[in-house]
Amino acid sequence: MFTQLTRVNANINVTMGTANEQIRVSGWVKQILDRQRREGESYNDVLERLLEEESDRDLLAGFGRWSDEHTDRVRDAREKQKEQSKEQMRRLADNR
Repeated sequence: MFTQLTRVNANINVTMGTANEQIRVSGWVKQILDRQRREGESYNDVLERLLEEESDRDLLAGFGRWSDEHTDRVRDAREKQKEQSKEQMRRLADNR
């Protein structure tokens, strides 16, 4: 079972300037890129946009952005709620 490879030209920016690089992708990947490609977009533009959109969906991307004060308030409220739940369970158990 072999997958047909198609050459896709992609412009890759490097720190010393712009270089033309070729990457090989399967026909299936090229079809997806073609469907995602907007008018006037290069394959590199499509890949950058899709990769950026993917990073925007990263659930951990914003992890750790609360201030220490906010984190402490949330932690304290959670601990208070846990204690209230435990107390309620004790009272229900005592009433049996």
